[in-house]
Amino acid sequence: MILSVHQPQYLPWLGFFNKLAKSDYFIFLDNVQYKKREFQNRNMILTARGPLRLTVPVKTKGKYTQLVKDVEVDNSENWRKDHFESLRSNYCKAPFFKEHEVFFNSVYSKEWLKLSELNIYITMYVISYLQLPVKVLFESALAVEGLKTDRIINLCRKTGATVYLSGQGAKDYLEETKFKENKIRLEYQDFKHPVYEQLHPGFVPCLSIVDLLFNKGKESAKIIGKE
Repeated sequence: MILSVHQPQYLPWLGFFNKLAKSDYFIFLDNVQYKKREFQNRNMILTARGPLRLTVPVKTKGKYTQLVKDVEVDNSENWRKDHFESLRSNYCKAPFFKEHEVFFNSVYSKEWLKLSELNIYITMYVISYLQLPVKVLFESALAVEGLKTDRIINLCRKTGATVYLSGQGAKDYLEETKFKENKIRLEYQDFKHPVYEQLHPGFVPCLSIVDLLFNKGKESAKIIGKE
């Protein structure tokens, strides 16, 4: 039984979904401290002029220790219209944009209060579209304790996972001996970014999953490594 975890991200990149595709269980880390200037409220799409960053404005002033699940969207800015128009204007000629247009139009027609709810809603849509056979859980509903390695091990115990699939960045802080002591195999994600046909000449990696979905449709599942 393979478990992976991650904070909810906005329009996540391909590596995020590769991890889900390789897991039996995936836990949204919504009960940890929110970190600014990461991908929880921003990501990149492709335009004719190159990558464009889309950022969801959030309320962080005076909220330095707020949890991911508590982060509020700042709806005083008209970001929803801008984001949908950015997707539509830059991908309307993509082969599979029309297949997803209704969904994203509905996403940006709603006034989201919590960032995590927006991120999870979009992620669950992609999981369903790609038919990823992963069971999704929420850390806030599991009532686990501990920090870093201990927290991960407790999540593995809670789900009955015997393998923990980690991102490469966690090598800096995970205590590998603790996994061995608890009879949990620690594996690191080995994601090699695929090259696929985009709308503009020259391939740009590390974009949001929407770039792949709009260009490749159902074939996206195979491209991210589902099979």
